Amino acid sequence: MVRIAVDLNRCQGYAQCAFLAPEIFVMHGDEALLYDPDADEAQRGKLAQAAAACPVRAIVVDAVDEPAEAVPGAR
Repeated sequence: MVRIAVDLNRCQGYAQCAFLAPEIFVMHGDEALLYDPDADEAQRGKLAQAAAACPVRAIVVDAVDEPAEAVPGAR
């Protein structure tokens, strides 16, 4: 599972995330962003692109429930 957090105070409604990952992010009106905070692992690539494309860096994508040996640099 992939956990998503969006700083809605920072989000300016540019909608790049909704364009790149419409299965997860949806613009509601001109400025309100709706999203699923728990995305499927299969969406990881799109989520990474969406987070990187955010002009104000409001999106954080984290993996959850992975064993420590699967995480680079973990001991």
